[in-house]
Amino acid sequence: MVRDQELVASRKEAKRRKKIKKLLNFDYTLLLIIIFILALGLVMLYSTSAYAASLKRGDSAYYLKRQMFASGLGFVGMFFSTKIDYRRWSHFVWPFYIGSMVLCVMVIFVGTTINGQARWLSIGGISVQPSEIAKVAVILLLANVIDRAPKAQRTFEGSIKTMCLVLPIFAVVAYNNLSTAIIIMGISFIMVFIASPKFWYFVGAAAGGVLLIILYISLASYRSDRVATWLHPEDYVTGSGFQTLQGLYAIGSGGLFGKGLGESMQKYIVPEAQNDMIFSIICEELGVFGAVCIILLYILLLYRLLYIANHSKDMFGSYICIGIMSHIALQVILNLAVVTNSIPNTGVILPLISYGGTSVAILLTELGLALSVSKNMEFEGDEDV
Repeated sequence: MVRDQELVASRKEAKRRKKIKKLLNFDYTLLLIIIFILALGLVMLYSTSAYAASLKRGDSAYYLKRQMFASGLGFVGMFFSTKIDYRRWSHFVWPFYIGSMVLCVMVIFVGTTINGQARWLSIGGISVQPSEIAKVAVILLLANVIDRAPKAQRTFEGSIKTMCLVLPIFAVVAYNNLSTAIIIMGISFIMVFIASPKFWYFVGAAAGGVLLIILYISLASYRSDRVATWLHPEDYVTGSGFQTLQGLYAIGSGGLFGKGLGESMQKYIVPEAQNDMIFSIICEELGVFGAVCIILLYILLLYRLLYIANHSKDMFGSYICIGIMSHIALQVILNLAVVTNSIPNTGVILPLISYGGTSVAILLTELGLALSVSKNMEFEGDEDV
């Protein structure tokens, strides 16, 4: 009887210690960085979109309200993905992957067209972009595959087989959304590259991927026009080059500390400034100083994700964080490259800052997975706690 009581007491003590450990491990720094970037994004979104929203919607806060609603849904998703042990998702990676691919196929046939692009599904009056869900599905699938067969990734054949798992959803998404398909393939490439020591194989694969993208661009005239606009935007000032040139004017006129919040002139001219060109308005209003601060916030965000990945209890959690880190890093780099006209316009938005309901809701839920991983981090000396 005494032994049974001691056993029950020891189990209760073990559970109490486990709860305390999770509370102490939880990455509050990552959560604060996410909230700060999102809050800054909402401020800049209102500043950028108020005039256009008044003209088009009759409500200066139209875009802000929708973004706040999506952010609220995202925080609900983050709460649940943080509370649920991330390891439970390993049982559902294949149904989730197949389901997201089915949704992406549905977009091709019954997709809703917004701003000339059929990339959304209308579900209960809410527009959802399945390609954003596909990014999370790919991250979970590859993290699970690498976790279950880590040795297979050390061979060229194993890496190729893992990459081939992503090709079906890549092809479906690329049909009408090449930029998102490139991000999906980029996430996959980085995750498999980290799992494999075969450096030169990946250099060759990257070169082959670039050639395929060039071929894919050449097959459609509108994609070729984007390249021509990128090389000589001044020749398309009344057409596709207008947005690029106006964005560059905004960046150039901001100076070191900018014109001040709400004082941008280019936001009245740049088409859809609240979307993928919002960084140019940030540069105009907050200057180089504000732009650098935002970039540093993203670097801190990526650092915390890398920190959690390095201290994860298992490979599944580690590669979930690596996938999320790759996702955010690729989107930030591509967006900044487009805004500065370093690459052709791809339509990639700035994470947590640009207007996009599905993007912000899914990304916040996705970051909740990283926070769930942080609750189970392992450190030296944990056995003594």
